[in-house]
Amino acid sequence: MTYSLIARDSTTGALGIAVASRFFACGSLVPHIGHRTAVATQAFVNPLWGVEGLQRLEAGDPAAEVLADFVARDGGQAQRQAHMLDASGRGVAHTGAACIAWAGHELGEDYSVAGNMLTGPEVVAETARVWRERDDLDFPERMLAAMQAGEDAGGDRRGRQAAALRIHRGEAYPWLDLRVDDHSDPLAELRRLLAVARERLLFVAEIMPTAANFSGATDRADIDRRITEAEAARAAAGRATASLATTRE
Repeated sequence: MTYSLIARDSTTGALGIAVASRFFACGSLVPHIGHRTAVATQAFVNPLWGVEGLQRLEAGDPAAEVLADFVARDGGQAQRQAHMLDASGRGVAHTGAACIAWAGHELGEDYSVAGNMLTGPEVVAETARVWRERDDLDFPERMLAAMQAGEDAGGDRRGRQAAALRIHRGEAYPWLDLRVDDHSDPLAELRRLLAVARERLLFVAEIMPTAANFSGATDRADIDRRITEAEAARAAAGRATASLATTRE
């Protein structure tokens, strides 16, 4: 009932998961991302594959070993689907024999795609193809372009409802975490939210504290200047804000 993409940006090392589904709030259960590794757990979802899997991958356990252990321990493994990316960019995946057709996965260098209850194998194939080919785009746009290609190829065979995009840049907390829980065109709504994030949030994200710099940047003058300049450039180009927020007078 879901398809998802795990990918690593070879330029920055950023790690992301994008997911879309005809299932409410899929972004609350599917994506799990750490400092160096990622897990997506879906189909008849067992969230513990994500929680424990991420802990073990971050500790250095081999992804194939972790996945094999889950399959052996979980009495519902035939209905589960999961894929993982380890710190070296190697992917592993499990698509249980009882996952509802069409179900399958594709693994590549620094990416993996998996889906179930899809219109056909072209959903996974097109998602992977566009991810590989659109390296002209920045990381969030590239992930969304790949997901849109999967949707355009048929997507979830039941329809559309929810989508999410989560990206980490080497920290335990996300650099970007966007969710659309109930929408007729969730990927388009994700694109709008990404545009809103670019107006202010991603400027702030650049100066957030990190494990290596507990305080981050404490002088906000430069970031305020950059946000103001971006607002002026958008106005000069005749582009309205993408945000739906209101302002009290």
